[in-house]
Amino acid sequence: MSFDVAIVGSGPAGLSAAARAAGLGLSYVLLEGTAAPANTIQRYQKGKHVMAEPTVVPLRSDLQFAAGTREAVLGAWQNSIDDIGINVRYGAEVTAIEGRRPQFTITLADGDTLAAKSVVLAIGLQGNPRKLGVPGEDDSFVQYTLDDPEEYNGEIIVIVGAGDAAIENAIALARSNSVIIINRRDEFARAKEGNLALITRAIEDGSITCFNKTNVDSVEPGQAIVLNTETGQTRVECNRIIARLGAIPPRGFVESCGIEFPSSDPTTLPELSNQYESNVEGLYVIGALGGYPLIKQAMNQGFEIAEFIAGNDILPADHGILEQKFRALPFGLDVDDTLALIRKRIPLFADVNGLVLRELVLASELLTPKDGDIIFRKNDYTNSFISIVEGEVKVETDEGKSIRLERGQFFGEMSLLSGRRRSATVRASGDCVLLESPRREIIRLMNSYERVRRIIDQFFIIRTLRQGLVPDLPFDEVAAVAAKTELKTFKANDMLFAEGDDADGLHLIRSGSVSVSRNIGGRDIVTTYVSAGNYVGEMALLGQSKRSATVRATVLTESIFLGAEVFAQLLLSQTGLRERVQDTVKDRLSENLRMEAAPEAGDLISFLMQQGLGEATDVLLIDESLCVGCDNCEKACAETHGGTSRLDRSAGPSYAQVHVPTSCRHCEDPHCMKDCPPDAIRRAPNGEVFIEDSCIGCGNCERNCPYGVIQMASAKEKAPGLIAWLMTGRGPGPGERQPLAAEKSVKKAVKCDMCKDLRGGPACVRACPTGAALRMSPSEFVNLTKEAS
Repeated sequence: MSFDVAIVGSGPAGLSAAARAAGLGLSYVLLEGTAAPANTIQRYQKGKHVMAEPTVVPLRSDLQFAAGTREAVLGAWQNSIDDIGINVRYGAEVTAIEGRRPQFTITLADGDTLAAKSVVLAIGLQGNPRKLGVPGEDDSFVQYTLDDPEEYNGEIIVIVGAGDAAIENAIALARSNSVIIINRRDEFARAKEGNLALITRAIEDGSITCFNKTNVDSVEPGQAIVLNTETGQTRVECNRIIARLGAIPPRGFVESCGIEFPSSDPTTLPELSNQYESNVEGLYVIGALGGYPLIKQAMNQGFEIAEFIAGNDILPADHGILEQKFRALPFGLDVDDTLALIRKRIPLFADVNGLVLRELVLASELLTPKDGDIIFRKNDYTNSFISIVEGEVKVETDEGKSIRLERGQFFGEMSLLSGRRRSATVRASGDCVLLESPRREIIRLMNSYERVRRIIDQFFIIRTLRQGLVPDLPFDEVAAVAAKTELKTFKANDMLFAEGDDADGLHLIRSGSVSVSRNIGGRDIVTTYVSAGNYVGEMALLGQSKRSATVRATVLTESIFLGAEVFAQLLLSQTGLRERVQDTVKDRLSENLRMEAAPEAGDLISFLMQQGLGEATDVLLIDESLCVGCDNCEKACAETHGGTSRLDRSAGPSYAQVHVPTSCRHCEDPHCMKDCPPDAIRRAPNGEVFIEDSCIGCGNCERNCPYGVIQMASAKEKAPGLIAWLMTGRGPGPGERQPLAAEKSVKKAVKCDMCKDLRGGPACVRACPTGAALRMSPSEFVNLTKEAS
């Protein structure tokens, strides 16, 4: 049988392509290897929310699609399949594709063959679930997906895997089952922070049993799993095994079809034409494999590919948006040529798939500053990443000098990676064209392209060295030093080095923060706190052979480690460096003497670091010696924010007279921002982390916050005005709690926004009658503590 087009894969892209092919009257077949459409979404956990992003791009498809639960989305697509009468063959696994337009031969796993003039690959990136790879892996006792955790009750279930899917399955199943999770490493390194917190807590409280550094040896069908642990082989009897080990990417199959990849990097995607055609004439690639992982974009691609194959030259759904975005640029080029220009001029994007770059530009802003215009100021709390498409900028240093950056270079990576304030002011030097990309998009790009990550990391190290140690060293020489450094990662409470250790090098704190402590009177006393952008370990390198203090990470921390020999060479070649480091040593010796005389101050600093102040930018503290318990702070917060208080005064720990209530710390690198599907959590230029109205109520931020300061709350009924309340007596009076709106109202995330839109500062502080409540940065409080000592 021969078709105009054969579509392989019935995910969002493939379904949309088939629906459009049907509408255009093309002869087509949709081939799906499993027994149902949209296999990846079928494997989502029951009730999972499916997003319809990006919101700025219109949907172009004959299929229905709107954000909603997994079940709602799949149901709508099944209705469309039935209504349109899509010609889909289930259980039709494709094993080979040979030929080129107009004669392709498609071979199926059952030996059947089909002919088509064109072929569309819409198979995604997930491929097939990765199996255990041991005897018994295909037994019905073993499953590789989990649909509904509530189907299981009172069973012993073994989860194999350490990623987010494995953790989410384990947490959900543990409510009604005895769950054992198998991790081949000693930590859950790939998990999102929220999931990491959940699994750690579950293991600590005994609701989940964990085998670390453990591999599966074999499966005894229907009975048990045999494990190779650190202490030997163990047999665990269970009712079922659920393996969540990721998937086998389909690159081998894709290459067997003749499609070429631009590099051997496993994250690289095939290079495609503007009409999604590969190097094999007539063989098209759409969806995640083509660079568009988002469902709406994949569906748009499916619609467009059918139009292209039918001979209709239509423009992509995002064309009008990009055209409007490019209108103010001085190049006078159309959309495709402008995108090609951006890619050519910015070497960082040289190997990035064209469609991935298109998506990045769509999410970015194009700036056209004039000579002297400020791009951002030193100490701004922005974290976007900026690439120079045209012109030059100058970076103004503290020494009154300026560093010029030219076309093709980038800046902003320091705040992007560290989460800290901007370290310098940047101005346009002449008219410029700049591409300003959101942090979220660049982090996604770094996770997808190893080369992009490597280059950004390299420049971060070079610029950190210049800023923190060797501002006068030429770029090439700094780059040579950077090549000898090592990036190190430390979890909270991990030790960078201990008092008495041999000095092996210097740590430049790239992100996070550390505490410095010394043994005083037989006790470990914290003497200071060092934040990102500073260094530790210099004292022992200036003549002392042993470390004079212990340094620990207060939160997840990254450092740039400079070995002792390299540091010694820098001291010899850079006379100013020795003087700067000696000044730092003098200041720290003075701090040590002061803290030795008042060790209780060190205990207070240690307490605050344990409460997460090491990653905070602004924290609410209450002086319990002044607090009268009136709760004016809570009432003022509620009245300012529609009836829901963002703080809990009485909750939270205390030490001496300092109380840390439950209120947002506005972290340098906010945990809550890391998994927000609609990107509703933003940071204002002054550092306030706030939630926009686009919140969908998914609860990811609440789960990801390690400090419990985000709550899911329904909207409150609008409170009456003061005069109306006095005249009618209806509704809550001033300071009284307002009732919840209708029960069915959607709960959304709420948190402290530091009253960013109000003059006079936070309402909680202004409402305190005794001055007990105050907000300040950790460094301000630490300095205040030292001065008081």
